[in-house]
Amino acid sequence: MTRELRVVPPEPGEVLVALRGALGGSGPAILVGEQTEAPAEVARRIALVVETSGSTARPKRVALSADALLASAAASASAMGGHGQWLLALPVHYIAGLNVLVRSIASETEPVILGSGSFDPLAFATAAETLDADLRFTSVVPAQLSRLLETPSAVAALQRFDRILVGGQSTPAPLRERAASLGIRLTRTYGSSETGGGCVYDGVPIGNTEARILDGQVELAGAVLADGYLDDDERTDAAFHTDAGKRWYRTGDTGTVTDGVLVVTGRLDDVIISGGVKVSLAEVERFVRTLAGQTDAVVTRQASERWGEVPVVITSVGLALDELRSSVGGALGAAAAPARVIVVDRVPMLATGKPDRVGIRAIVDGDA
Repeated sequence: MTRELRVVPPEPGEVLVALRGALGGSGPAILVGEQTEAPAEVARRIALVVETSGSTARPKRVALSADALLASAAASASAMGGHGQWLLALPVHYIAGLNVLVRSIASETEPVILGSGSFDPLAFATAAETLDADLRFTSVVPAQLSRLLETPSAVAALQRFDRILVGGQSTPAPLRERAASLGIRLTRTYGSSETGGGCVYDGVPIGNTEARILDGQVELAGAVLADGYLDDDERTDAAFHTDAGKRWYRTGDTGTVTDGVLVVTGRLDDVIISGGVKVSLAEVERFVRTLAGQTDAVVTRQASERWGEVPVVITSVGLALDELRSSVGGALGAAAAPARVIVVDRVPMLATGKPDRVGIRAIVDGDA
């Protein structure tokens, strides 16, 4: 059986109404986008199709059932001490923003919606004042959190939230430490569109989500998993598999699970061989981001005739290369020392707060 698939413009109020119908079964499934071509119908169980950002590859369309989305909302509420009212500060064509709306629908509360346009910490603080529930939540990405912590009225607003989810990418330790020192209650989330959004909070799987490491890769299982990719059986089969009767999603991330706590260490495809030595670009990036002013720095790869590949730092704040190489080399080994620093006016970012890896690659290739 099938149901209609409707393309909905990324206007939060309109998406909220359409999503409510999609989850309850009274309306069509939805795909949020602008002038997006899509199939007229999808499988009956599908409620939402999310187009991924395409930060490193061509976009995928993730098909999520109402059951998966509501399981995600229930798991989140349980992990955070109950249902509450949400402030929406994220775009609604990405899973993190859509999840705020799903949780609001599940909790039967009306979300407070931040105005459209570029993110404004002052507007965030003003919107937060209108929350009137006993439990108050919001979800942000690290770039937003960094700007909020620089604005006194926004800091005061953050302190009044019962929980603030932060995800979309790794949150630099200095940013987390600064928030903690101000009494701001952060929870780091891990997940993706394929897992209905964040399904691991501060390293601990929520609801019935399970995490394991198989062949060096983080895999996730549970009720939150997507059905697969719309009209793309090849990608679906590559990303999802069944083991001993349980369905698992291959995340493409590397990590460890110790005493039930997941630590993500990087991407399978971000390890380079430099001079015969394996180097994790994620480890180099984490180290660089601990340096003053470098919370948005990105580390990528560049071909080298001598070494094969080398790390390169893209940043909006200048760094002395010799000092950087000495610091990174001393901490992570000589092969990890960046070969170059490219200073840009602004590190390319997607609306989700994730680095735009395609844009960053273009900068490196153009500056070679």
